[in-house]
Amino acid sequence: MPHPRSSSGGVTSPSPAPYPSRPGSSKPGTPAQSSTANSSLILRKQLLELQKNPVDGFSAGLVDDDNILEWQIVIMGPPDTLYEGAILKARLIFPEEFPLLPPKMIFDSEMWHPNVYNQGSRKGEVCVSILHQPGEDEWGYEDAGERWLPVHTVESVLISVISLLSADVPDLNSPANVDAAKEVREDFAVYEVHGARSLRRRIMLEKGHVGDGVLAGGFGRGYKKKVKRLARRSAEEAYE
Repeated sequence: MPHPRSSSGGVTSPSPAPYPSRPGSSKPGTPAQSSTANSSLILRKQLLELQKNPVDGFSAGLVDDDNILEWQIVIMGPPDTLYEGAILKARLIFPEEFPLLPPKMIFDSEMWHPNVYNQGSRKGEVCVSILHQPGEDEWGYEDAGERWLPVHTVESVLISVISLLSADVPDLNSPANVDAAKEVREDFAVYEVHGARSLRRRIMLEKGHVGDGVLAGGFGRGYKKKVKRLARRSAEEAYE
């Protein structure tokens, strides 16, 4: 095909095709960027509030000042519990979709609890209703209202975790740490038997018919010992 000629008689080169425009390039930001910016704004506001008005039982800060999506958490072991005196270090890792989706909470301190994973890639991760994906539970263990909701905050998450650690008997439905749950079940069975026979045993003890070791069982003998040992270790490591 002959090239078109200019009025001066020379050959006119065809104009180069324009670069394709990026979808949405004329807009100030992509949806993903807007979501991240919104998450950052919400998280910075919550962090500032916690630093301005600290809540008893925990402290919060950033792992890296340039990354608002990962927080360093320190939980003081709740008094009158197995964790009394512990200094537990953890991280909260937020998705860019926060607060539509929940964060993950991962203990860096070694934990032994039915609701904290203890091996594999999820080691240290907390399994509690408030941190589960929003919506209905396909296994039927939880109501949608018990799971994550966008109205939840860092404070409500940490208060739930502290409540989890403070429970006299941990929640054993769908445990993350099966071995810890097994220990609790076995120790609790011992406790029930011990409780039913305690009066008779004490009477026998007073009469000198049995030794002190008969009453040495009780709930949590193995589980409590392990948890208390780890709680002491967390406090020692915090001051190293």
